Amino acid sequence: MNKTIAAFGEVMMRLEVPNYELLSQANQLHYSFSGTGVNIASSLAKFGYRGLVVTSLPDNSLGDAAIAFLNKLAIDTRYVSQHGNYIGKYFLEQGFGPRASKVTYSNRIESSFHTASADHYNFEEIAQNCDLLHFCGISLAMNDNVRQHVKELASIMKLQGKMVLFDCNFRPNLWGKDGNKKAKKHYEEMLKLADIAIMNEKDAMLTLGLTTKETDRRKQLEDLIPKIAKHYQISVIAGTNREILANNQHAIEGYIYKNGRMYFSDSRAFPVLDRIGAGDAYTAGIIHGEFQAYPPEKALSFAITSSVLAHTIKGDTPLATEKDILRLIEQGSTDIER
Repeated sequence: MNKTIAAFGEVMMRLEVPNYELLSQANQLHYSFSGTGVNIASSLAKFGYRGLVVTSLPDNSLGDAAIAFLNKLAIDTRYVSQHGNYIGKYFLEQGFGPRASKVTYSNRIESSFHTASADHYNFEEIAQNCDLLHFCGISLAMNDNVRQHVKELASIMKLQGKMVLFDCNFRPNLWGKDGNKKAKKHYEEMLKLADIAIMNEKDAMLTLGLTTKETDRRKQLEDLIPKIAKHYQISVIAGTNREILANNQHAIEGYIYKNGRMYFSDSRAFPVLDRIGAGDAYTAGIIHGEFQAYPPEKALSFAITSSVLAHTIKGDTPLATEKDILRLIEQGSTDIER
C-alpha cells in the first residue's frame, strides 16, 4: 500500500498470570512485549502498510528480546533506540465473570523510554519518512521529558505536511490525583496538532472541561464531538462505546465524525477472550479506512470488526489481517476453515 505509519510510545513487558489466577496464587508468569504503539504498528503491518515504532529500549538482552518480538510482528524497528538497562513492565491478572481484569505497572520511571533524551531520536528523519504518526495519552502521562518528545515530533510532522493522530487514551492510574486537570493543557496542545483524534464523551467533559445538558451517551457525543472538531480544526474524530454484559460478553458500537456529520455503527455483542489492545485494533481500522478513502459507514464497519476480532486473540497485539476482517464482515461467523 506504499504508506508508512509510525507510532511513538513505550514498549512494555507484559507479565500475565495464567489460568485466570491472581498474582497471589500464581507460581509462574507468561511474558511478551506490548504497548499501544506496538499494537498500532503490528495491526497496520497486517493490513499491508509499513508499520514502525518510535521508542527506546534497554541496551541489553531484554531490549534485544523486545526487538526480536517486534520483528516477529513484521514491525520495522529502524527507529528503536537502545540505551540504559530497564524496561517498563505490567502484570496482568485476567478477570473472570464479575471480577475485572487488573493491571499493575512496575519499573516505568527508570525505563529507557522514560529516561531517553531527544538525542536518542532523529525527529526530522522520522517525520520525513512517515505518512502518519500515532501518539497516545499514555505517553503524555509519563513525565515532562516524554511529553516534550511527543509535542516536538508532532509539531515537526505538521510542519512537513504529514498526518498526526492523537488518541486521548486517558489512564487515571497513570496521571494520579487530579489527573484530568493535569492532562488538560497537554491534551489541548495535541488536539491542536491532530488531523485525527480518538476520544469519547468522558474525554470531552472530564479532561477538556466541556459541558452538555444531555445525559444519554450518544446524545452527549452528538453534542460535544462537533464542537471539538470545529474548535481544534480536526478532520476526523472517532471512538467507541462499550457495554459490559453478563457471562463475559461485551457489546461495542463505534462512531466517527467526518465532513460535518456524526455516524454510528450497529452495536456488536461478542464473548471476550482478551480485551487489552482491542481499542488499538479499532484505531488501526480507522486509519486504514482513511487511507483507503472508505465512506464513513464502511470505515466504521471495518474498525469495529477489527476490534471484535482482537477480543478473540490472546495477548495485546491485534493479529487479524485485512482479509480476516473483510471475511467476517461479509460472511459473519464461520465454521472450521478447511
